[in-house]
Parts: sequence; structure tokens; C-alpha cells
Amino acid sequence: METGKLVIEDMIKEASKKVDILIEALPYIREFYKKVVVIKYGGSAVEQLELNRSILDDITFMNHVGIHPVVVHGAGPFITKRMKDAGVEVKFVNGIRVTDEKTLDIVNDALAEVNKDIVRELKAKGNEAKGFVGKNGELIAAKRKNLNADVGYVGEVTGFDSKLMYSLLHSKMIPVIAPLGVGEDGQLYNLNADTVAAEISVAMQAEKLVLLTNVRGIMKDVDDPESLLSTVTLEDLKNLFENRVVRGGMQPKVEACRFAAVRGVHKTHIIDAQILHALLIEIYTDQGIGTQIIKDNKKIVRES
Repeated sequence: METGKLVIEDMIKEASKKVDILIEALPYIREFYKKVVVIKYGGSAVEQLELNRSILDDITFMNHVGIHPVVVHGAGPFITKRMKDAGVEVKFVNGIRVTDEKTLDIVNDALAEVNKDIVRELKAKGNEAKGFVGKNGELIAAKRKNLNADVGYVGEVTGFDSKLMYSLLHSKMIPVIAPLGVGEDGQLYNLNADTVAAEISVAMQAEKLVLLTNVRGIMKDVDDPESLLSTVTLEDLKNLFENRVVRGGMQPKVEACRFAAVRGVHKTHIIDAQILHALLIEIYTDQGIGTQIIKDNKKIVRES
């Protein structure tokens, strides 16, 4: 009899914890209702089934509580593997993938496959979703990126069909966007996914831009997890760049967040996709788990 009572008490405690979580999330659910949140992910999160499902579960939750998620994805490791399998040399210049015609074909095919998978999984979870991939998408206008080095068909965003996007979101459709753009002459260009996500967040007047990556966020010391910076302002970023705290692969992500924050996106976030349900933890809890980048301290700074 006593054992049964203890089991019931444990069940009540567990249920109470779940209720506490919902209560903590409620102000955020109310605050972000009908707001646009742009989410970029790719890399290992695309390839690892458990991580991918966790992210898509989070996006589904957001969609069903009234947020308008927009998904931008990459497929870097998947593209690299396909290139190696096809005997095509993998080359990077200053972190930019050199994209000749053969590479562009592989990039397009790999992104199309990933895009199709994400759309299918989102639909299986009860969402409506629509994929956009380069010429099949006709969503992002682009031109060749002007660089000192010849990197082939690498482009930069020149325009974006925000009217179409608003129409989709109004219909509770989740747009799933691959980082490919089309030039005025019909030429396809390979784009940086972080930059595309930032451009879209600005064009859509998004409440948030969230970049899912393979690190916890911005850290003063990359070897010390305790040095994570929970909140960073644009003023703080100047010092972080000058002191080379932000460098390497983190730099384009931070630059994308800075671009969005300067142009009116309320909050931008860099979080670790390897933490299950990282997206929901960052958005719907007081403390969060990654780094949020905001314009200035007039924005609400979360608990540390």
C-alpha cells in the first residue's frame, strides 16, 4: 500500500514539473504569438536522425502555438561527401566553397534532397510545409559575389519574394528554404545559409533569427564551457572582434546576427543544435542555453 502511495506521489511531482515548464513558457508563447521566427540549421543536425527529429519537433511545437517559423537549411557535410564520392575536388577559399559547374550541380542536388526530407518530416508531424530550392523555388534573387579570389558560382542575395512568404505564413504553411539564388540571366548561385537566413529575417521583419550550430554560442574561451556569453550587445561585439574572441567559423554566424540586429530583428540567437530541444529551451525559458545578440541593453536581458 505504501509503495503505491509513493508511486502516486512521484507521478504528481513529475506532472507538477511539467506544469511548471508550461507556466514558464506561457509568457513567451503569448509574446511571440503570430511573430515570425527564422531558423537556420544544417551540418551534423541534418545528418543525425535524433537531432533532426528534435529540431523538427521544436519547429512543430512553435507552429502549433501560433509562431510563424521559417526554416533555412544547409547541407555542408552532405555536399562534401557527395563531391568526394563523385571524385570532385573539395576546395575552400576563406571559408567559401569553390563552386564550379560540377560542384554547383552536386550542391543543388544535395540541397534538394535535404529540402525534400525536411518538408516530408514536417508534414508527417502534422504541419503544412513548402520547399524552395533554387530555380524550382524562384524565391531568392542573387548575383555573383564580388570577391578577390575566383570561387565560381558563389552569389549574394539581391532580392527576396517577401509577399509570397507572407502569403504562405498566413496560410500556416512553413517555408523550407535552401540557400540557392537565381540571377537575372537564370544562373543559379550557391549562397551562404547564415547570410540567407539573416536576409530573410530582415525582409520578413522577424521577431527572432536563430542559428543552430555545433557550438554552445559565443565563448570568451573556446576551451571553457563556463565562459559562455549569454547576452551580447552590438557594442560588445566590437570588443569581441577586436580581441579575436569571435573568429574562424563563428565569425560569419555572428556577422549574420549583427546584420539582422542592426536592421531591426529584435533578437538573434546562436545555439548548439546538439542539445536536444535546444530551440525550445532557448526561446521558451528564462535562462536559455546559447548566446543572444541584441541591439542594446534597452532590450530585456535574461537571467544569467
